[in-house]
Amino acid sequence: MTIKLGCIADDFTGATDLASNLVRAGMRAVQAIGVPDGAPPDDADTVVVALKSRTIPAADAVAQSLDALRWLRAHGAEQIYFKYCSTFDSTPAGNIGPVAEALMQALGCPFTIATPAFPDNRRTVFKGHLFVGDVLLNESGMQHHPLTPMTDPNLVRVLQAQCRGRVGLIDHRTVAKGAPAIHERMAELQQAGVSIAIVDALSNDDLVRLGKALAGLPLVTGGSGVAIGLPQNWGMARKRSAEALPAAHGRRAIVSGSCSAATHRQVAAFIAAGGAARALDPLKLDDAVDTALAWAAPRLADGPVLVYSTADAAQVKAVQGRLGAAHAGEMVEAALSRIARGLVDLGARQLLVAGGETSGACVQALAIKQLRIGPHIDPGVPWCHATSAAAPDGLHVALKSGNFGTDDFFMKAFAMLDRPH
Repeated sequence: MTIKLGCIADDFTGATDLASNLVRAGMRAVQAIGVPDGAPPDDADTVVVALKSRTIPAADAVAQSLDALRWLRAHGAEQIYFKYCSTFDSTPAGNIGPVAEALMQALGCPFTIATPAFPDNRRTVFKGHLFVGDVLLNESGMQHHPLTPMTDPNLVRVLQAQCRGRVGLIDHRTVAKGAPAIHERMAELQQAGVSIAIVDALSNDDLVRLGKALAGLPLVTGGSGVAIGLPQNWGMARKRSAEALPAAHGRRAIVSGSCSAATHRQVAAFIAAGGAARALDPLKLDDAVDTALAWAAPRLADGPVLVYSTADAAQVKAVQGRLGAAHAGEMVEAALSRIARGLVDLGARQLLVAGGETSGACVQALAIKQLRIGPHIDPGVPWCHATSAAAPDGLHVALKSGNFGTDDFFMKAFAMLDRPH
């Protein structure tokens, strides 16, 4: 069986975010961790290849993305989707622009669109400017991101700095008129020499209208929001069977490495509700893994345990000042991934991981190669199911982007698995 939509995501939580939206819209989705070795499952409508390429050197991100593209095309993908973060995480060097242009060249695609809009998570684009809730991107906290600080909300300007070709805009007035008007504007821009157009989107209705206009376009780029408008092009609509997972079992654990404002609130809410939690000190990691696991072992039977390095911006800056931003992040990710593996060895079979880089490190530590995507907990964050050498009897895992989820996300996620589906 060949797949209909082939997806390339630049981090692991972004991949589950995209796959969740495709499942909600009726596609049976599988997430592969890295480029797969074999063929996709027979019942998959879409495969999302999850890379850890968001913040690596642009040339490496391009090479990995082209490897994923070759596998997807070899298995019949009719359209390719390059997925990045809904906060457009990038720098003037990339990686969004370089990867998009490399995919365009490989596909012989002279024009495509770009939009990180995801209204369900309060990411909207208006006149080319990205809003997070009611504030511009550069006022949302993303201006303090340790690796990709976003100080300019004008996406045309941000993407143009990364691209060789010209970047234009399809504004909200055009989108509101529907697919024919969007098609007309795309043709105008292409004739004017524009190769990538930022697209405004203020609501899911905008994304559905945009989705219809993208039928047949070889390459689509965006956050996960555009995904809700694509399955309709193959005659698909939401069905519960697309999100069915095996019954959950085993102990419950949370590993959190994200320092986003949303995750900071979620950690605080979990602790305030009486949850068992242990913080990691990035400056004292020598015996942190063994100590954390010794602390967790007797507590797992009583309910979820949380091990976290989540901290506010001032604390993160202080640690980076001592260790350097990249080194500090790598050390914490390594420690948390070993803790995640240790928690699974202790019987955790319901694992929630917060943070994109942390999720990538944990999935690799657990030797997970493939995830079946299930129902979403909050927009962009589904429960998934996997088997691996670490959990041959099956593991439910949720990979949460740092900025996603309500304050009570941790408690809500586990309560969801208690309900019959």
